[in-house]
Amino acid sequence: MEHLTVPEERVGLELDEFLCLAFPHVNKGFLRAQVRGGRVLIDGSPMLKPAHRLRWNEVVSIDIDDEELPVAPVAPPSPVPILHEDEHVLVVDKPAGLAVEPERWRRDAACLSGALLQAALERADATAARGAELEFRPRLVHRIDKDTSGAVLVAKDLETERRLRTAFEEGQVAKDYLALVEGEHPLEDGEEEVIDATIGADARRTGRMLVGLPDGKPSRTRVRVEQRFEGYTLLRCSPLTGRTHQIRVHLSWAGFPLVIDPTYGRRDALKLSEIKRGYKAKRGAEERPLMARLTLHASAIAWPPAGDGATEPTRVEAPLPADFTRLLRQLSKVRPHRRWRS
Repeated sequence: MEHLTVPEERVGLELDEFLCLAFPHVNKGFLRAQVRGGRVLIDGSPMLKPAHRLRWNEVVSIDIDDEELPVAPVAPPSPVPILHEDEHVLVVDKPAGLAVEPERWRRDAACLSGALLQAALERADATAARGAELEFRPRLVHRIDKDTSGAVLVAKDLETERRLRTAFEEGQVAKDYLALVEGEHPLEDGEEEVIDATIGADARRTGRMLVGLPDGKPSRTRVRVEQRFEGYTLLRCSPLTGRTHQIRVHLSWAGFPLVIDPTYGRRDALKLSEIKRGYKAKRGAEERPLMARLTLHASAIAWPPAGDGATEPTRVEAPLPADFTRLLRQLSKVRPHRRWRS
């Protein structure tokens, strides 16, 4: 049994939030279950309400069996860059290949939530000890695919998490993605179109989404041309709804799949020999791909002010990663866009 006295700065905090800060390696769902199961006491009496507001000098007692603890999210070997931070939020630059949350069948693999938790522990000058207390616990408020790079918005407190989730639901958060697709898109420079097509889960293939199903949800994506190449187009896409794989599904359905997308496109990597005419491989050398993940990057995110005097949304941009930059540079060299005159 561990006993924690509520300090003045934690007065008014909900019990489950207090426990999340006190036990950073334990997920909130598990801690709430302990409360409802009567294993958390306030001044010696069971408290079954996770939302109980704490008072000064109350003693919170909890008995957790180490063998029952869920596996904590794992941090990657290198820290994830922070693009923006203020009192309420963080925006981090997630690398491709890093899942946002622990993967169902790979709980021991590194993920973004593990990286955020590790960074919060280091800030609090804490160790990996179970009782180390955080100043704040990072809260992911949206997701991007594992093989998509770019900006991810993170709340630093419960009130901000709730406010941002509402903002997402009401369409007040603007997200921009850069998507390199197959084909030359017919949109004129400066024009945009909205792909409006319902999206639902494919009953025959787990994890895949389809357009036009009877139970599909309304889905809208704004598209405009960012850069042109011969046979390829770099699009700027803004999802106006938040469906799983929305941009990938909509672009594929419209006839312009991502250049690299093993689920909705036709390849899982792109080599120079596929785009450069007359390409000659070096004798005895195996050709490495220019890029071997989704050609999709979360390039910017903007969210409404928190009501502290600010009137304009905050917008943060994520730089294009090296692999994506290298691919675009090669396309500019070997597949420059040419306007044909009749």
